Amino acid sequence: MNKTEHQKRAQDSSTRGWTQVKSALRSVLVPFLAIITALVIGALVIVFTDDSVYEAFREGVGQGLGRAVVVIGEAYGAFYTGAFGNPVRIVSAIFSGDAAQIRRAIYPLTETLRIATPFIFAGLGVALGFQGGLFNIGAEGQYFIAGLTTVYVGYSIQGLPQIIHLPLALLAGMIGGGIWAAIPGYLKGKTGAHEVINTIMMNYIAFRFAEYMLDVGGPMARGDGRPVSPEIETSAYLPQFFPNQLSFRLNLGFLLALAAAWLVWWLLYRTTLGYEIRTVGQSPNAARYAGMNVPRTIVITMALSGALAGLSGATDILGVIHFMPNAFYSGYGFDAIALALLGKSHPLGVVLASLLFGALRAGAQNMQGVAQVPIDLTSIVQGLIIVFIAAPAIIRTLYRVPETKGEEKLTLTRGWGEI
Repeated sequence: MNKTEHQKRAQDSSTRGWTQVKSALRSVLVPFLAIITALVIGALVIVFTDDSVYEAFREGVGQGLGRAVVVIGEAYGAFYTGAFGNPVRIVSAIFSGDAAQIRRAIYPLTETLRIATPFIFAGLGVALGFQGGLFNIGAEGQYFIAGLTTVYVGYSIQGLPQIIHLPLALLAGMIGGGIWAAIPGYLKGKTGAHEVINTIMMNYIAFRFAEYMLDVGGPMARGDGRPVSPEIETSAYLPQFFPNQLSFRLNLGFLLALAAAWLVWWLLYRTTLGYEIRTVGQSPNAARYAGMNVPRTIVITMALSGALAGLSGATDILGVIHFMPNAFYSGYGFDAIALALLGKSHPLGVVLASLLFGALRAGAQNMQGVAQVPIDLTSIVQGLIIVFIAAPAIIRTLYRVPETKGEEKLTLTRGWGEI
């Protein structure tokens, strides 16, 4: 190879690399703008619902605008410190070398990561379903069933070492969620019954079944007059990052969630099964023509989706609460739909979206306590993000963002009886 050919190949490689980078940046541009737009509208909601702003406007437009800026700054400042900690305090604590100060300074960040953990699992589950062309609305029900199977293995099996008991409890959660999701998957694959309707119905069955099992006098009730399960054995606890600090609840589940994200990426983009899942998601007819077993792939996809959603409930029980209450509702299963959409159904995108939602939840508590802003504002921001992501044409029109050519789109609109 002469020098000219070598330079040409290097230039072509550099051009391809830059093209890939630009494509990646374009793919995240709309979600980023959706988040910014939601935060701007959230700021307007804060201003319009604050009485002090109206009082300031009575004194003059300048005073009103100044007060509005102060209110927004206080609210989002409190949100930031509640989600990530105070940067000045963190730096000061690190330079002081005092372990107690460092722990207090980074506590908000650990809560964000802890809250994001079940979000990651649930979001990965829904995203995997999206990749297979399946709209898994049942992640919340799978979360419930996984909670029941996890807690049962956690408290009923005694005398095992942690290295055996903990994986068994996690596996129980995966199996519980996987089987619960495989039922509508089987109905979809064999009869064409729409997975959206079936997973919604399975949610209600899971809710009522959990109530029956945990209600006072129920088969899994603790027996002390409270509608909760017995506490799991300590051998089933997920190890904590700060075992001597009970207020710190960040545990090994976060690392497991990151590992699960990598495994889902590897499955989807590096294995034959992953290729089949994505092909069926894009065009079942083409997959069938290529000799793929479409019904089998649908069932496997739903089972894997449910297993991931099940890990969401399992890590909550094994790492945080250590028992299952009757009112186990968390909203993770429904928020997972937003996470999958915001993350473009890509594992890395789901992780980043989960961290965002974890920060929203963690920061909301501090925002309410410090800035007196209702915690429900985070729900407004989340809802706006979902709206803008589900209808990207709004963002593209507002900011004049051209549509990306050749962008892979997921098919989630098949009707009843279509496989």
